[in-house]
Amino acid sequence: MLNNFTPRELGYFFPAEFAPQAATWLSWPHKEESWPGKLTSIHHPYSEFILQIADHQKVCINVSGPQMEQFAREVILSSTYAHSRADIGSLMQNIFFYHHPTNDAWCRDHGPAFLKHRENGDLVIVDWDYNAWGNKYPPYDLDDIIPSLIGKALDLPVFHPGIIMEGGSVDFNGMGTLLTTTACLLNPNRNPGCSKAQIESLLVEYYGVDHILWLEEGIVGDDTDGHIDDIVRFVREDAVVSVVEHDASDDNFHLLRDNLKLLRKMELADGRRLEVIELPMPKPVIYEDQRLPASYANFYISSQKVIVPTFRDEKNDVLALETLQDCFPDRKVVGIDSVDIIWGLGSFHCLSQQQPA
Repeated sequence: MLNNFTPRELGYFFPAEFAPQAATWLSWPHKEESWPGKLTSIHHPYSEFILQIADHQKVCINVSGPQMEQFAREVILSSTYAHSRADIGSLMQNIFFYHHPTNDAWCRDHGPAFLKHRENGDLVIVDWDYNAWGNKYPPYDLDDIIPSLIGKALDLPVFHPGIIMEGGSVDFNGMGTLLTTTACLLNPNRNPGCSKAQIESLLVEYYGVDHILWLEEGIVGDDTDGHIDDIVRFVREDAVVSVVEHDASDDNFHLLRDNLKLLRKMELADGRRLEVIELPMPKPVIYEDQRLPASYANFYISSQKVIVPTFRDEKNDVLALETLQDCFPDRKVVGIDSVDIIWGLGSFHCLSQQQPA
């Protein structure tokens, strides 16, 4: 049946991230080249991210095998940040390991896209092709098959659209609207043989959406060629947060202003105007003379919390957390220091993928 019908035709859709979740999927960080000189130092905030979620929902972690699983368990258990050892011991019961080897840790992009049936709630997985953001960081053969391995582990049907797509390049309101950027999805290093119309058709059929909103550029330092999850995120069906830069001398100023202008003109599928809430950018994060893609928009929404990267910016860290708390009155907003993690050119949203309830 999967060979003859698309997910949309069968009644499946991609739920909003703020919809109820069953689990969060991660791939344990192990690639030194992704965090040169900092791989060990990210274990502390990464473990805190895991534990903040594990206190209310399952966390599923891809590891290469028993040895990496044991190492990950020891790292998490040794974390004391905001948790006692007794607390962590109980939270470990909500953390599950899957022996799925990966090349890297960016589960948002190489992980499964879980779709849910509109009537019976059944789940399926879409396994998009993956080429490490335009063949920038080979090898990626292990990452490319992760969705199908998870589908096998969970005994879920798996669809294979046959084109490159990354989870961080799209965001959803759960009611038929998808946000993305031309800089990423129309980049010739992804699907050079596909036109914009062809890409849109595949988004409609394999994400179960019917309305696509296009922005243009991503932020400076983003090696993904403009992922949406660093600039604009849905916080409600009819509202988004959009990062803004107020310093006219900053390299992000004009491109974020241009995206904001486009957003303010956008409408949802039913004709309602999209509400746009401004979210500040942190002051530039520079490491070894490289501008890193630090953005508060790279937050992860779980069933009860919003986990936000912070960047030791006393003013904007607080403003970002307050803004997001206003957007999510039914969730606890938690900031976790991401200065070391962002050296890998991504943060908590890039590292995670949600499984709907």
